[in-house]
Amino acid sequence: MDREFSETDYLFNEIFESPLALPSQQCSSYRRRCVVAIPVKDEEQRLPACLSALATQRDRDGRPVIPGSFGIVVFANNCRDRSASLARSLGAELSLPVRVVEAYLPPAAAHAGNARRAAMDISEAWLGEENAHKGVILTTDADSRVSADWIALNLAAIDAGADAVLGGIALDEEGDLLPPVLHRRGELEGAYEALVTEISALLDPLEHNPWPHHATSSGASIAITREAYIRVGGLPRVPLGEDKALIAELLRHDGKIRFCPRVRVTTSGRLEGRAPGGVADTLRLRSNDPDAFCDELLEPFRIAIKRAKWRGRLRRLRCAGKLIGSGAWARELGISASDAQRISRAPSFGAAWSAVEYESPLFARRLLTPADLPDQISGARRALARLRNGSLSAGEHVEPEVGIPVRSLHWCALAHGGDEQVRGLVAG
Repeated sequence: MDREFSETDYLFNEIFESPLALPSQQCSSYRRRCVVAIPVKDEEQRLPACLSALATQRDRDGRPVIPGSFGIVVFANNCRDRSASLARSLGAELSLPVRVVEAYLPPAAAHAGNARRAAMDISEAWLGEENAHKGVILTTDADSRVSADWIALNLAAIDAGADAVLGGIALDEEGDLLPPVLHRRGELEGAYEALVTEISALLDPLEHNPWPHHATSSGASIAITREAYIRVGGLPRVPLGEDKALIAELLRHDGKIRFCPRVRVTTSGRLEGRAPGGVADTLRLRSNDPDAFCDELLEPFRIAIKRAKWRGRLRRLRCAGKLIGSGAWARELGISASDAQRISRAPSFGAAWSAVEYESPLFARRLLTPADLPDQISGARRALARLRNGSLSAGEHVEPEVGIPVRSLHWCALAHGGDEQVRGLVAG
């Protein structure tokens, strides 16, 4: 039943009208209670494959999971097709506990951030009904198919200490139809991302995110503990980049995020999507303009090195209680004494580092074009080789005049026509 959007009542009414209980913990294939949140808008074509993939989940030993071991929330917003009724019938057919909530979001609120937020809030409330304080909220997209071990691998990473888990994504068969130039671009971006990600891991290693790992943040594959979700105030209600906004909030709260290379999801390679700024928009933009700028996180390798070195250095200073006592770091970074004092009093390292990136001119983002990538890959390979043998010099801090400088962006300032990270997605 459609209803008008209201943050105070639309999230919960239908849940209590038709409650669904998860099986007792002893009867579940998983040691943690978990619910998968799926925002849906006019996805009757692809939703069956999405739900079928969830119906074939296996546990850590590769055995089919007991029916009802996890719940699914389908938040059908502004749908003009049969998505909601299809989700209900498929849930019954596939023995999946599916809660379907239909809602109408007014134009100003009808965006990906509100839709995913609603799906995840409903999932959190369901876990609360079950008193699952250590429960886990997972989210994917209606046009995506998770691997058979998707839930098991996410829960394993959380059991190992992560507060949240990010999975990698690949395009489905529709991606094969994209222009060859886009596949070549994907290969270059994927190769460069892997290099700078390893450089960062060596310069600022994190116990909860050991190498190897990836660097993709996508709503197609996120898992987060219920406790962490509540702690950061839920998914930010931003029109674009809600997945990256959530990760940014977790980082500001020093959340432990695992970018797990084994967690994989296949998503649609279509050019006409449902969410503005999603994968489809970005692929279409790059198909129409092969020379469009790369994602803002793919920066020149010397800046990437500088950023990782400083992040690691300041992390160690804070852990040693020396961030307040020494002002040398602020002078080197071009940060005023008053700003340095404010930064040093930040409640978490993540909040302090976010402020450092925003205030220091040394960390201004520089956009790369696909034509820049071969030279950047070559330079990053040399730097990585030197870093591995311990001979990376201070000279690597010097940044050549490459790309277009832009101000370091907070998540709330993201305003790209194509927001989804797709580097490497179309590699052949």
